[in-house]
Amino acid sequence: MTESDAQSAAPTDQLQLPESVVTPRSRISMVWLIPLVALLVGGWLAYKTYSEQGPTIHISFKSAGGLQAGKTKVRFKDVEIGTVTEIRVHDDLQSVLVKAELVPESESYLTERTRFWVERPRVTAGRVSGLETLLSGAYIAIDPVTDGKLVREFIGLEEPPLFTTSEQGTQFVLHSASLGSLTVGSPIYHRSIPVGQVTSYELDEAGERVNIGIFIAAPYDRLVLTNTRFWNASGLDFKLNTEGIQVDTQSLLSIFVGGIAFDNKGLLESRGKPAPAKQRFPLYLSQSEAFEQVYQEKERYLMYFDGSVRGLERGSPVMVRGIRIGKVLDVQLKFSTKSFEFSIPVLVEIEPGRIELSGDRSELLDSNVLARLVREGLRGQLKSGSLLTGQLFIDLDLYPDAAAAALVSEGDYQVIPTLPAPIDAIFNKVDEFLNRLLALPLDAISEELQTTLKGASAITNSAELQRAIAELAVLLRQIRETVSGVDKGVLPELTATLKEAQTTLKQVGGVVSENSTLYAELNRMVRELSSAARSIRDMADYLERHPEALLKGKP
Repeated sequence: MTESDAQSAAPTDQLQLPESVVTPRSRISMVWLIPLVALLVGGWLAYKTYSEQGPTIHISFKSAGGLQAGKTKVRFKDVEIGTVTEIRVHDDLQSVLVKAELVPESESYLTERTRFWVERPRVTAGRVSGLETLLSGAYIAIDPVTDGKLVREFIGLEEPPLFTTSEQGTQFVLHSASLGSLTVGSPIYHRSIPVGQVTSYELDEAGERVNIGIFIAAPYDRLVLTNTRFWNASGLDFKLNTEGIQVDTQSLLSIFVGGIAFDNKGLLESRGKPAPAKQRFPLYLSQSEAFEQVYQEKERYLMYFDGSVRGLERGSPVMVRGIRIGKVLDVQLKFSTKSFEFSIPVLVEIEPGRIELSGDRSELLDSNVLARLVREGLRGQLKSGSLLTGQLFIDLDLYPDAAAAALVSEGDYQVIPTLPAPIDAIFNKVDEFLNRLLALPLDAISEELQTTLKGASAITNSAELQRAIAELAVLLRQIRETVSGVDKGVLPELTATLKEAQTTLKQVGGVVSENSTLYAELNRMVRELSSAARSIRDMADYLERHPEALLKGKP
């Protein structure tokens, strides 16, 4: 070791300096905590915003009338549950697409059965709705349904539904030949109480009948049984019978917009079970038709009528002594090119079940029994059912004095003989009377009567009659003288008798004389008979040209 090294080492050993401790520096600066906290807060805000944001749906409408993006609300029972955010035209240019954001709670009831529609002011014949939107503006209403598949796209209704799915009740289907005056919203009545509405109508697949959807609200839907009868209660129902005119209607509303009524009256003996949903029922034209007893057994026959059948139409009744047993199915006019004559075949349908029998009903349908009835005088005849309307019906009855006839068949039907209508019979008798009257030699009778009167006048004015009267007076005096000495008690009576005889003869002479009243009356009667003969001849000629004048009178 050198001297210099020794000198430098000595002070070091004497000072003993502390050693420094090296601590590693932190890699993350506190400055970086600020953006981290900001990121966490932003994420929490984003999550909160996302979690509070409801579902977004798209609704298709034919028109966006009254809707505005950012303003129009979606409401359920007047509670806002969403807002329209966007409105645009659909790609097919046939509709508009409305985008709306709803509250989160609506997630569970956005199913395929949920319905949306625009609530606007509407005034129809059946009801008034949406008047509150005159001030608040249009809004989208929702009818939520929790059952079904969750969806986000919907097709909106153009008209508000008549009832929501939350309303208790049952839907049924009626079928009819025509819709009549019924429309969507037409009321349904049970004993004049409104209990439902018509919800829809459409033609069936064959296009022959109309299917009418109806909704009956609870608890009235329990009154609809499997054999309940529905009938069209539109307008006024007039009835004219022996008790006078009866007018029936369910309500004033049904007169203008139509209506349907139903009841189970008269069906207690065969009361049905409660009808299930979508049960189909026939819709009858009237209440009387609805409760008319239905018979399954039906037989068809032909009848030929020679006179006018004006007033006889399809549905006209066939009656036996005032009791309906069938109806007219068809009335036709045929012309035979062989005989060059017109004929009117009428097809009728008879319901044998309407006739109460003491024996086997099948015997009534036996052709032998029917042939016997025809031999006994069974005939069909047209009769007037109403003098006001001129409607006719067919009356079946036994006429023992009718001309002999037999039961014949034509095609698939048996032909029942007929008689002329009573009015035709009257015309025939009047025509027969006029023919007989015209056949009388009225001119010859008048001439003979005048000759007779002249002869009577000549006799009464003859000298022989005057001489006979004078001789009779002489004879009476002689008789008086003769009997005066025979019997004093008889003479006064005999004298009185002779005087009366003389007076009578003078009166006879005065009556039959040329200046007498009898003679004048006889002459006037002869003249009036001649005038009556001419009038009858003129009347007969006029009736031959205008037979309807017997009923309507001469115009």
